Amino acid sequence: MFKVTARAVLELGSELISSDIIAFYELIKNGFDAGTKRGVEIDFHVVLGRRAMREFQRQLEDAGADIEKIRKDIEKALNADAAMLHAKAVEDLQDCATASDLRDALETIYARNSIVVADTGEGMSLDDLERVFLVIGTPSRKKAVQEVVDKKEGKSPYLGEKGIGRLSAMRLGERLEVESARQSDTHFNVLDIDWRQFAELDAMLEDIEVVPHKGDAKPDDTWSGTRLTIGSLSSDWTRDKIQLLANDEFSMLTAPMTGRRARKRIVLRWNGERIKIPALDSELLEEAHASIKGRYEIDDRKPRLTLDIVIRKLGFDHPVIEETKIYEGADLYGPIAGKDTGIESGALESVGEFDFEAHWYNRRRIKGNDKHTATEIKDFHRQWTGIRLYRDGFRVYPYGSEEDDWLGLDRKALMAKGYLLNKIQLIGQVDIGRVANPELVDQTNREGLRVTPEYETLLEVIRFSIQDQLRKRMLKVEQEFKAKREKFEPAKTEIKELEKRAKTSIDLLRKTASNEERETIDRLQMTLFEVSDFARRAQRRIEEVENDAQQMLDMAGIGLMVEIVAHELARTSEDALDNLNALRAKSVPEDVRTRIESLRSAMKSISKRLRVLDPLSVSGRQAPERFALDELIRETLDAHETQFARHDISVDIELGDAPVRIKAVKGMVVQVLENLISNSVYWLDLEKQQSAEFAPKISISLDDLTSTIYFKDNGPGIHPANAEDIFDMFFSLKETRKRRGLGLYIARKCATFNGGALELDLEEENPNGRYNRFIYTVTS
Repeated sequence: MFKVTARAVLELGSELISSDIIAFYELIKNGFDAGTKRGVEIDFHVVLGRRAMREFQRQLEDAGADIEKIRKDIEKALNADAAMLHAKAVEDLQDCATASDLRDALETIYARNSIVVADTGEGMSLDDLERVFLVIGTPSRKKAVQEVVDKKEGKSPYLGEKGIGRLSAMRLGERLEVESARQSDTHFNVLDIDWRQFAELDAMLEDIEVVPHKGDAKPDDTWSGTRLTIGSLSSDWTRDKIQLLANDEFSMLTAPMTGRRARKRIVLRWNGERIKIPALDSELLEEAHASIKGRYEIDDRKPRLTLDIVIRKLGFDHPVIEETKIYEGADLYGPIAGKDTGIESGALESVGEFDFEAHWYNRRRIKGNDKHTATEIKDFHRQWTGIRLYRDGFRVYPYGSEEDDWLGLDRKALMAKGYLLNKIQLIGQVDIGRVANPELVDQTNREGLRVTPEYETLLEVIRFSIQDQLRKRMLKVEQEFKAKREKFEPAKTEIKELEKRAKTSIDLLRKTASNEERETIDRLQMTLFEVSDFARRAQRRIEEVENDAQQMLDMAGIGLMVEIVAHELARTSEDALDNLNALRAKSVPEDVRTRIESLRSAMKSISKRLRVLDPLSVSGRQAPERFALDELIRETLDAHETQFARHDISVDIELGDAPVRIKAVKGMVVQVLENLISNSVYWLDLEKQQSAEFAPKISISLDDLTSTIYFKDNGPGIHPANAEDIFDMFFSLKETRKRRGLGLYIARKCATFNGGALELDLEEENPNGRYNRFIYTVTS
């Protein structure tokens, strides 16, 4: 059997409780777990700070120290607001005549400092203190929590369950007195612990005697609760430090966006004076320039994400945009647990349900209004900036602290174009629960959650919502409503007209003016010349700027064209590689095999280089020609025969017997078909990964009278909320590495160029109420 040294308890406490705020957090949670009726109250009784005590002790080590001066300095350093403690300290100092007297007085004065943490919960009996409080890692709460988790219903009965939070008092001070009582008790039950005894190197745990005993009578027969008095404080406490903790930490301990009435009551006092803990004013969230609220649910064992997006003010005139987006099943498997994300698809279900919200502020554009001044809004944003994580209403550290970018928003913002949605600009919170999210569990040291597939899923859902969906909606509003730059030509004409009118007026004045007045008219004409010259120089400068801007626009257009061409070339090279790989497997002469291998290597190299360039744009200007549409469809499908076989996709074709000849840009028709096929293969393959029994299928039919192609697969389909978005540039629900969002955008452009149209069929729904069929009218 293992034996445990006493100092192992100290080591355990220092490892598990890494900071003062974590220590307070654990003690506060214990109070609420005890069912406190009036919240948790923390009182600091400090008459002399630790730093000041250490400094006076150092001064007293000097053999030539002025004892009387040091005594007076100590008296000045005492906190007068400590009332009774201050009076006792002054009395202790009165008769000090030697350095030894002052040292003893300092230790006595400092020992009276204390932190009292009190609750009005159910309290503990003598037996509870012996069997529960003094048992580190007691399983009672763990069992109660696990029972509710297993039932998957209700709320966790306790915030803590490991039975080690009581070690938090060790972090704050070297002495602890526990006074507790149940309602049925007549007296307090008391436990005194001196943590310094545990520091003895040779002491075993059983050598340290800690025995609870009966204390004074309760002040009220109906009173119940617990009071922890922590002495020999380990940190230097001042009023300013407590206020800073109240602003930066205690204000964030419980979920601030749940509303003031719903928040847990926590009271801080410094020597009897209540310290204000800021509360979030939800009205000021309405001043955010953009907001997003998300609800992640599990419906019939499939994930469902609902996003409510509000775009209020982006710095130009536009209406308030309110939009709800819904993503279900495969809509989320792609971006969150796609083929190359490394996240198990099952984690999208086992992560459980959670809520989140984020409010974006552009500090450069914050302005006051009838309700709030700009300073109020900026101060509010500065106070609450960051996105924090809360479990059952209590904060999970360290997420959302100033130095913690747990969602990776800063990194993504630096790589993004346009609006920067980084953690400094956002105010938000994520709400999880012990029962709702049993796989999101703490690390042993209380510093965050364990890295699991469920944790990664949580991160990816929030990133996808903020950096992808909110940001893209903001860009779309900008594209739709931001005013285009006015041309300078009307202003040039107006300046010339004004100059002509001014000259005519001066000529008339000159004819009627006296000799004395003509000097004034000459000065007026000179001023007109100077103004006209200035206008011409300004005009030239504006034209230069416009030319520079046009060059930038042209270069941007060229860049987009390169992206688009690269996208199509990459797709073509990958198809070529598939064909070459198929030829490798066939029986061919050795010299042919050698050439195929050489060509395959070259194509592989080209494919890698093209993938670096990436996305897409409108196809080049190709000349229309007459060709058989049915033959082109067969040829295109034949080219994918190997790919279809590899992914076990069956193809159903209905093209009719008579040839269908049309006049169009043949390459653009191929582009449309290739994009539709590529998307189908991706989503069918993803669906196959989710269900081994799934039989992927693509169906293509051709209406010879209207030259219309009906393209359908039996994959997950498209949610009605995304029916139009799928044709927007950069919209995609694939995983990040493959998230280009250009395929259907290009396909529709190609269809339009030929005088046709590409639409999603909104009349035909699959059993899940989603759309699977595209209607491609090749020519008008």
